[in-house]
Amino acid sequence: MKLRRLLFPIAALLVFVAAPVRADEGMWLYSAPPRDQIKKKYGFELTDAWLERLMKSSVRFNSGGSASFASADGLVVTNHHVASDAIQKLSSETHNYLRDGFHAKTRAEEMKCVDLELNVLQSIEDVTARINAAIPATASGGDAAQARRKIMAEIEKESLDKTGLRSDVVTLYQGGAYHLYRFKKYTDVRLVWAPEQQAAFFGGDPDNFEYPRFNLDVSFFRVYENDQPVRPAHFLPWSARGAQDGELSFVSGHPGNTSRLLTVAELEYARDNQLPYTDALLKRREVLLTAWGARSAENARRAKDDLFGIQNSRKVRDGQLAALQDPGFFGAKVAAENAFRQQLRDRAGGTEALTAFDRIAQAQQAIAAIATRTRLLENASAFYADSFGYARALLRAGDERAKPNGERLREFSDARRESFEQQLFSEKPIYADLEIVKLGDSLSFFVATLGATDPLVQAVLAGKSPRARAAELINGTQVRDVTFRKKLYTGGAGAVTAAKDPLIEVARLIDGEARALRKTLEAQGEIKQQAQAVIGKARFAVEGTGNYPDATFTLRLSYGPVLGYEENGKKIPALTTLAGLYERNTAQGNKEPFDLPQRWLDKKAALDLSVPFNFVHTPDIIGGNSGSPVVNKAGEFIGIIFDGNIQSLSADYGYEDRQARAVSVHSAGILEALKKIYGADDLVAELLRTRR
Repeated sequence: MKLRRLLFPIAALLVFVAAPVRADEGMWLYSAPPRDQIKKKYGFELTDAWLERLMKSSVRFNSGGSASFASADGLVVTNHHVASDAIQKLSSETHNYLRDGFHAKTRAEEMKCVDLELNVLQSIEDVTARINAAIPATASGGDAAQARRKIMAEIEKESLDKTGLRSDVVTLYQGGAYHLYRFKKYTDVRLVWAPEQQAAFFGGDPDNFEYPRFNLDVSFFRVYENDQPVRPAHFLPWSARGAQDGELSFVSGHPGNTSRLLTVAELEYARDNQLPYTDALLKRREVLLTAWGARSAENARRAKDDLFGIQNSRKVRDGQLAALQDPGFFGAKVAAENAFRQQLRDRAGGTEALTAFDRIAQAQQAIAAIATRTRLLENASAFYADSFGYARALLRAGDERAKPNGERLREFSDARRESFEQQLFSEKPIYADLEIVKLGDSLSFFVATLGATDPLVQAVLAGKSPRARAAELINGTQVRDVTFRKKLYTGGAGAVTAAKDPLIEVARLIDGEARALRKTLEAQGEIKQQAQAVIGKARFAVEGTGNYPDATFTLRLSYGPVLGYEENGKKIPALTTLAGLYERNTAQGNKEPFDLPQRWLDKKAALDLSVPFNFVHTPDIIGGNSGSPVVNKAGEFIGIIFDGNIQSLSADYGYEDRQARAVSVHSAGILEALKKIYGADDLVAELLRTRR
């Protein structure tokens, strides 16, 4: 289906910029939950005990996504599409678990993931005052950025040493506040059950971000410590009844990023510069991997997870771009900012905030001037290959680890060392033939973007065509060998240099300019953060403090009722059923991507087709919320977020509840499929077992 144009009433957009939050908007901090709003509107009180259980039952997949503990024996439930990265790494040409599914009927059969890290939030501490006190008032953007990086690394290291918990300083309100998040980290994670991808992603790309939906987008893992299943302090009891039409639902997850507090100047940059570039690049890669995958079944298997992620991201970017290109949507943003700036002009002390808008616009212009080369070099869009990622990581680790902790790039700080090493030493399969195709195409993009006469382009290609150079580099590098990576990492910069690995040397070739670009970007980002802090302070003075920060891939609480909507004059019910799945399958002639795995066809008669399957509700979500548990007022698991509808794709820039909806898998539908399609009685029993 083609992406439909996104239309929103201007009044709805003014909500999140020019006035305090209303309706059910908000991705709320657990340290500042919307108690008053919920009690006033729904008569429900968020108690400390209720919040703590939900917080400590919620899980973050550090690879991107959310999850929750589902049993007293460390069982974790998330989306299949969140799990797919781990499932792909466990698969092979002879065991295609993405295609065929997986079920460990005993603990001994559970498969250990190669590099998966799960995080569970334990505490939040406001460290704003300490961070701001460490920034000299007269420091330039670059010096201030360095000072901020140093104090953040110091705080994180102190916390790690004191508590043993993963400790991350998180920037909130675009620099208006800084909170220290402490996480319990788990790295022994084992796959328990996953359906076939065709059941998890029924309807494929055509139905992605659409509704009604019929997806079993669920997988289960188990967390271990000391080779024994973890006994979490909290988990979410499974509701066999599941979500009911009209009932209040809560979502606890890790929304990745939103841009609702950005100024018009920043949104113009996203509309005219950032999003068009990213959208075009994703479409290029989609064509590349689709064509390569079509050459053989094994090619398709190797490229499948990458391709799925690219297609999903492409559709998201299409929606974001459509929103910002809509004159009504963008005009409302402009009107809201103008109204707020007029309020500042009418208030004593408003001049500083007005000036801050100008500083952000100037910084954004400086960022735009280096944007293309930054994306190609520092963001490595010219070097699209896992092998290059390892090469750069080894190069920079050798350089950075010799520096004091506070002077390193943040990803090499002491507090992040264990997570970095887990990724660096991953045993995940990397296929040279696919790496050559990806790197060759990205080098071609490099040439097309900067021109064949660019000195750095010429140095990277070394007199060869992009494809020939890619083949030479991928075939010549040793970075895909874990033993080699460990040797160089342990040996430091000297060992990295002595290795003379061709791909590491290409990473070295671009590293000087890439680092300089990053330094400029961080300096201008610091200017923007300081200016946003001034604007935020002024906004609090005008609107009060009843607002929430932009998403940061940290735990947030959202809420809203299970509720259908109207589209094109037609009422869309809140819930779909298993009967609807088979009706859509039949209507599409059981043709891909609307075909069903054979076991679903064979066992249709055993199912209660009236059981709910998917549902929509109004909680405020974004990418990263995938896998988030949905709970009712009793704190029971009633569903799991896996998508939003097409109208929700502008959620990066604003909340709307007239048509935009979160889409979830129903807990009753999951149980019905586990019991009657997959015969997973052991898993069902564990989900329905009360705490022992």
